[in-house]
Formats: sequence, C-alpha cells, structure tokens
Amino acid sequence: MNVNITGVSGFVGKNLSAYLANNTFSITSISLRDKIWKQNLDGDAIIHLAGKAHDTKNISDASEYFTINTELTKELFDFFLESHIKDFIYFSSVKAVADEVLDILFEDVQASPNTPYGKSKLQAEEYILSKVIPRGKRVFIIRPCMIHGPGNKGNLNLLYNVVKKGIPYPLGAFHNERSFLGIENLNFMIKQILDNKNISSGIYNFADDEVLSTNELIKIISTVINKRKFLLHIPKVIINGAAKIGDFVKLPLNSETVQKLTENYRVSNHKIKRAIGIENLPNTARKGLEKTIESFMEKK
Repeated sequence: MNVNITGVSGFVGKNLSAYLANNTFSITSISLRDKIWKQNLDGDAIIHLAGKAHDTKNISDASEYFTINTELTKELFDFFLESHIKDFIYFSSVKAVADEVLDILFEDVQASPNTPYGKSKLQAEEYILSKVIPRGKRVFIIRPCMIHGPGNKGNLNLLYNVVKKGIPYPLGAFHNERSFLGIENLNFMIKQILDNKNISSGIYNFADDEVLSTNELIKIISTVINKRKFLLHIPKVIINGAAKIGDFVKLPLNSETVQKLTENYRVSNHKIKRAIGIENLPNTARKGLEKTIESFMEKK
C-alpha cells in the first residue's frame, strides 16, 4: 500500500513512517511548503500530520494557526476529494474540542476550544465534515491526547529532570487522572485503519487504555531511574498563588504548567477499539511511559 504522509519530520511522522515502512507500506513524504506538492501525491492514502503545534509560551501570532492548521488542511482535503486516493486520515487533537475535561471525553462532545490552536484544528474538522465524501473513499479525523514515546520531549522530560535532580515535586496535593498515548499504540491503530477496510469513516479518539495521575507518573519515573521520589503536599492555594506570580515573571512554575500537570483529562478510546475489534491495545500506559523514560536516560 502506498501512503502519503505530511509532517514526516515531526516526532509522530518519523515514528509512524518508520513503523509503516517496516510493515511493507510504501511511504511518500509530502511537504506542503513545496508549491508542486500536488504533483507528488498519488497512491492509496494520505495521513495529514503537518501543522503548527500549540505554543505553550503563547508568543505565536494567532493567524499562523489558521493559515497552517486550517487553510492548508482545506487545500489538501479538496485535492483528496478530486483524486483517486481512497483514504484520508487527518490528525486533529482532543484540544480541538476541549481544553478541560470534567468527566470523560467522548467523540460526540460539544466542541468548545479556547485557544487559537484548538480553534484552528476544529475549523479544519468542520470543513472536512461539511463535505460529501465520494463513494469508495474513507475519511478519518483522529483526536490524540498527549503523545509520548522514546525521544519525545515536553512535560514528561520536565518531570524526568525534576526527579533525576532529586528536586522535590511540589504538586503532590493535587490528585488527578489523565490519559496518555504511547507512540507504539498510535502506530498500531493507524495500521489497523489502513489494513481494515471495514472500519468506517468518522471521528476517533486515540488514547492508551489506562489513566494515570501525575503522582503515579512521578513514581514510574523514580522506579525506572532508581531514584527516591520526593512528593511534597503543599496546599493548593499556595501553589496557585505562586503560579500566578510565575505568569508575570516567566517562571517554569506558571498557571499553564500547573494546569497541565494537575488537571483531569480522561479520554475514551472505546470507539476505535470497537471498530478494530479488540479489548486492549498492545501496550499498557505504564509500559509505554517506562520506554519513554528509559529513552531519556539513554540520551544523558
């Protein structure tokens, strides 16, 4: 099967393209910055990963998100509709529909994104869903939660460095449950979609089977690197006050960091597992996270 992938240079793109190539797929990297990209598009499927990621420092111009995440997606999707390519897989985000999750996030949630990133992703989704899909074609909107894997950075790397340096983790008073998505499980689900033509078009959340608290994540990191864990249970009101100060003086401990580390964000993956016909994904959340942490150690 010939698969076109945009965004191959990114973390997901590198891993997914390598995984599919190792499973007899032929991969073509498509750069939407190249004005002649349409001449290079052919084959059986398009996986659209390219986009502008959420800028946690909030220094990006909001218009950039809509130019890249919305308008380029529209142009690529219009090409797909007129082409002979059968499958279109668009990587959106759970943030396209919810910045906060009070219960469990399902695919039919009423969308209410607050950030330019989330709104740009949602507008791309809405455009895709507004079109009539020609017979014989399939269209998938994938909403992954926080993706991790060997070599990936972000808040996991931040927590790793906190534990590695023996710095007490100050947010032990916060008890939360959140979903993660290991890259191996992501790769597996995409391959199932490509292989199984009985899986219907639609919106699918991607997440690991289990939820974990940030405190549990600290324990996993401590166990993997064989370091004693230090969980401080500082009252929440003090932490939130310190975070507000961090917002103004640009400290690592700010409101957004505290929210990311302590919020509940549970994502259901039942719909995609039902479509595939499985009860459990290949990797548990804990196993995937252990592999990610081990990769941090290898780079030091």
